[in-house]
Amino acid sequence: MLEHPLTLPCGQVLPNRFCKSAMTEGLASPRGHATAAHQRLYSSWAAGGAALHVSGNIMVDGRYLERAGNVVVQDESSLPGLKAWADAVHGQGSLLWAQISHPGRQCPRLVNLQPLAPSQVQLRIAGNFGRPRAATEADIADIIARFGRTAGLLKQAGFDGVQIHSAHGYLLSQFLSPRTNQREDRWGGPLRQRAALLLAVVAQVRSAVGAAFPVAVKLNSADFVKGGFTLEECIEVVGWLSQAGVDLLEISGGTYEQTEFFKLHDPNEVRDSTRQREAVFLRYAKSIKAVARMPVMVTGGFRTHDGMKAALAEGHTDMIGLARPFCLDPDFPKRMLAGTLDALPVPEDRLVLGRGWLGPNSGSPTMRGLNDQAHAGWYYHQIERMGAGCAPDPELSAWKALASHFTHDFGRAMRRKFS
Repeated sequence: MLEHPLTLPCGQVLPNRFCKSAMTEGLASPRGHATAAHQRLYSSWAAGGAALHVSGNIMVDGRYLERAGNVVVQDESSLPGLKAWADAVHGQGSLLWAQISHPGRQCPRLVNLQPLAPSQVQLRIAGNFGRPRAATEADIADIIARFGRTAGLLKQAGFDGVQIHSAHGYLLSQFLSPRTNQREDRWGGPLRQRAALLLAVVAQVRSAVGAAFPVAVKLNSADFVKGGFTLEECIEVVGWLSQAGVDLLEISGGTYEQTEFFKLHDPNEVRDSTRQREAVFLRYAKSIKAVARMPVMVTGGFRTHDGMKAALAEGHTDMIGLARPFCLDPDFPKRMLAGTLDALPVPEDRLVLGRGWLGPNSGSPTMRGLNDQAHAGWYYHQIERMGAGCAPDPELSAWKALASHFTHDFGRAMRRKFS
């Protein structure tokens, strides 16, 4: 099953069922342009045998970033770097899609003191995010136009598709959630109105790229926070996306408030934790696939060859989305397709700053937040090394990863500010 091709509704053929899902890279120039580091990183990943590679957050608006170091695509000045990036992937025989995104309130203070969001609901994590201002009608019209313009430029640059990011608590996901969307106008209230921005963005992107170019959406199965976007609402939105002509739906979950995609497990129960990881979102996929008219990709937790094969055979997913394993073992798809690799490493089980009495997810909210940051920073470090042409460093400690993450992100933000 893993080696079987998949034909998307638009006609594009994915040669196998492996996809490198999006991971933020932080490798852009201070002006937000793609660099030689993107070429080195993605050439290494593309040589590993996965059919499809989805970029990290490519921002549609340079005023609002997920982090300093994001690629920003607003005008034709970005085209040379984007073309070289796409060529590097194509040279290894793989496809490259761009994940296009707006962070909404999840824009750190280092980038913008006042982010833009559906409502003035502040993200309170270690004082890292400012109080947002609520988007006006003019802002919303501008957001829709920016998604379309960015998609058109990426097609012009030679990318093979785009994925609209409406998961993990970014702007379009914020509009979907009643926790963060408290508007009383036509963009808030009932689910259909909260979903209106996502559907308008899909329509604008489709208009910009045409019927034969893949347009995908990344969507939360649930936010996993009280008062957030639910599975039942997800299923209803999937029905509307099916009518909108989306070519691939990626299912994930969580937000910065509840990082389900970074959840840690007790290393004394590695087998159990591996099984839990491989079921993180599959338990929701069956209900979602029942209404989805497009192929579905589940991302989050796959670590064993048998688990991936079973998910495909049982019809829970059409594509296997993986991200973090590429940071340690970039050629694992080739070996899994050849039947010489059964399982992927699970470094997460040792990347814990403090465990407490109840395991790695216990302790104060501050310690849990630091653990999440160290965990993310560890993978950022591997991405930076590969972008520099170096091999991954599996022995990096969680504390060093945390220090590296804060230092490098601060440096990027300062270079961007004073460039």
